[in-house]
Amino acid sequence: MKTLPAWMQALPMGGVFLVFFVMPLLLVGAVSFWPQNEYTLEPGFTLDNYVSLFEGDTTFKTYLSTLKFCALVWLITLVIGFTLAYFVAFHVPSVGAQTVIFTVMTIPFWTSNVIRMISWIPLLGRNGWVNQTLQNLGLTNEPLDWLLYSDFAVVLAFVHLNTTFMMVPIFNSMMKIDRSLIEAADDCGATAWQTLWNVIVPLCRTGILIGSIFVITLVMGDFVTVGVMGGQQIASVGKTIQVQTSYLQFPLAAANAVVLLGVVLLIIVALNRLVDLRKEL
Repeated sequence: MKTLPAWMQALPMGGVFLVFFVMPLLLVGAVSFWPQNEYTLEPGFTLDNYVSLFEGDTTFKTYLSTLKFCALVWLITLVIGFTLAYFVAFHVPSVGAQTVIFTVMTIPFWTSNVIRMISWIPLLGRNGWVNQTLQNLGLTNEPLDWLLYSDFAVVLAFVHLNTTFMMVPIFNSMMKIDRSLIEAADDCGATAWQTLWNVIVPLCRTGILIGSIFVITLVMGDFVTVGVMGGQQIASVGKTIQVQTSYLQFPLAAANAVVLLGVVLLIIVALNRLVDLRKEL
């Protein structure tokens, strides 16, 4: 029996990719050039939607706020995810124990993102457990308002929701490292920090890159977390697009989505310059 040609084997998946990714993306790009006509959509061509986005400094400030959250969440999830992955991969002796510990660490992430995010509200509120504990210990005289509906709360929720997406690829890269390389570094007199920085980190760069792409894309387009944990008072690009669609400003929202996609792609291209993902995989 002859094997089908490679292009025929890839045809079903290519069709799914075309219908559910390429075509919707092209449709969004096309709608971004349509004129805004109150509550109706009329095909046409205009650059007014893009011009209105860059009038004034509102869009710039919104993207700057989103990039700020993105950078903070990326850095924190990288530190936490790398630390947890390193502990499980190199300090847990048996594969069975590694599997159990890794599974336990990922159990909270089996719950819905919305439930895990909302669970912070009774903890961080003015009458929540954190504020009551701080006052009972005499560390504060009154509730701390910045714990909830603030930049801190947004970053905390983002880190809680996205750490697993950073940890799993890094752990997978660490498990592929030949342990003889670490033994060779020890035999050469390298300290633990030198081994970590010069051996483990370079060999984990593929996992770090994949985890970074996951975290950055999720944070850049998120609007639910920013809306709930920010008390609907903090701006982000995803939140802006959601508000525009709720007011039926679909061409303007599509233009904003195209710009957001361009920014995310630029970040991914810049990361890929540091690590050639195609060669590493």
